Amino acid sequence: MAKLTLASSPWFLSVSWRSLPPLLSSRNALMMDGRTDGLNQSGRKRTSLLGSGATLLEIGLVMLTIKVSRPARTTDSTPSQLSSLNSATRTKTLVCQFSVKHEQKLDCGGGYMKLLSGDVDQKKFGGDTPYSIMFGPDICGYSTKKVHAILTYNDANHLIKKDVPCETDQLTHVYTFILRPDATYTILVDNVEKQTGSLYSDWDLLPPKKIKDPSAKKPEDWDEQEYIPDPEDKKPDGYDDIPKEIPDTDAKKPEDWDEEEDGEWTAPTIPNPEYMGEWKPKQIKNPNYKGKWEAPEIDNPDFKDDPELYVFPKLKYVGIELWQVKSGSLFDNVLICDDPDYAKKLAEETWGKLKDAEKAAFDEIEKKKEEEESKDAPAETDGEDEAEEDEGEESDTESKTEAKSEVSEETAEKDATAHDEL
Repeated sequence: MAKLTLASSPWFLSVSWRSLPPLLSSRNALMMDGRTDGLNQSGRKRTSLLGSGATLLEIGLVMLTIKVSRPARTTDSTPSQLSSLNSATRTKTLVCQFSVKHEQKLDCGGGYMKLLSGDVDQKKFGGDTPYSIMFGPDICGYSTKKVHAILTYNDANHLIKKDVPCETDQLTHVYTFILRPDATYTILVDNVEKQTGSLYSDWDLLPPKKIKDPSAKKPEDWDEQEYIPDPEDKKPDGYDDIPKEIPDTDAKKPEDWDEEEDGEWTAPTIPNPEYMGEWKPKQIKNPNYKGKWEAPEIDNPDFKDDPELYVFPKLKYVGIELWQVKSGSLFDNVLICDDPDYAKKLAEETWGKLKDAEKAAFDEIEKKKEEEESKDAPAETDGEDEAEEDEGEESDTESKTEAKSEVSEETAEKDATAHDEL
C-alpha cells in the first residue's frame, strides 16, 4: 500500500508484482496486480503478461503499458504518479517503503525500487532510464548481500559508502528509506534500524569540505619510525658459532653400506635445537617518534554547499526495475509518504501481523519436503550380515560386486562423455 499525503489530496496504492518461472519459450512470464483506492472509492485493474517485459502503473491514471524485453532479463516497473511531491520534499521528510519476498530462493538478482522524475517516457522505461533514487536489496552469490541506496545528483548516480546488509531467506521483508530535511537519513529492515547518518558524509554527492594541503611538505627531521634497535643490546659471545644443523647421533650406518662403492658414510644432519637464528637486537620505543606525517587540511576551494542536498524536485513516479537470474520475487505494500511513524505502523499492520504465520507455514513446508526426501532416499546395506556368510556366498558376492563395478565404470564413462558434449 502506498500513501501519498500531499496537500489535501491523499493517494493509496496496493501493488502485488510477481515474476513467474520461465515458459517453454524461455522467456519469463510476469504478472502484476495493481489496485488504487481513493478515500471514498475503489477500483481494480489486473494484467497478466506472457513473455518477459515491463509493466508500468501510474497512480491516479491507473495506466498500464507493456514493453517486451530480452530473455533472461527481467525489467518490470510500477511507476506511480507523485503529482504534488515536488514541493513537499523541500520541507518534509521523504519515506520510501515496500516489502519483497524472494520465494524462488534468489541466488543472484535485485529486489530494489526506483523513484523517477516526470521526464520518464513510460513506453521506453528500462534499465537505462535515469532515476533519482534507487533503494532495496541486491543479492548475488556470497559476496553481494546488501541494501542499495543510490542517490542521483548532478546527473550522476552515487552509491552509499556504508555497508547495509539485507535479508537473504525466502520470507517477506520490509525495507524503509527515510530522507530528512536536515540531510540525514535512516535505513530500516523489518522496522529495525540498520544504518543512519548524513548525506554529506555517507555519499560523495559534493566535493569534500576539507582537503589535504597540496603545498605542504613533510619536515626533514620528521621521524616516522616508531621502534628502533636498542643500542645497548649486545650479541652474546659465541652466538655465531652455534651451527644451524648438527649430525644425528641416533643414526647408524646401514649394514649393507659398501664404502668402496658408496663412499665414506656420514651421519645425516638434523636441526640444532640450540640454534636461534640470525641475531637481531631487541626493539625499543623511538624517543624521537612523531607519528605518521599527514598534510594539514585546508578549505576546499571547489566545495560549494547545497542547502537543498536532500531535495529531489522532479519526483513523479515509483518504479520497479531489476535484473534477476531466477524469477519468482513478490513485491507488495509499496508506501511513499512523509511520516516515518506512519510507515512503521503500516509495516506492523501488514508484514508484522503475518510474519509469524508465514514463518510457521514455511517451516512446515520445508519439514514435509525433508520427510519426503528421506522416504525416497535409498536404504543403507548391512555389511556385517554379508561378512558372516559362508565362503561360497562370499565368492558369489565378490563376483556380483565385480560385475556391478564394471557396470558402474561403463555408466561413469557415458556420463563423462555426455558432460563433454554439453
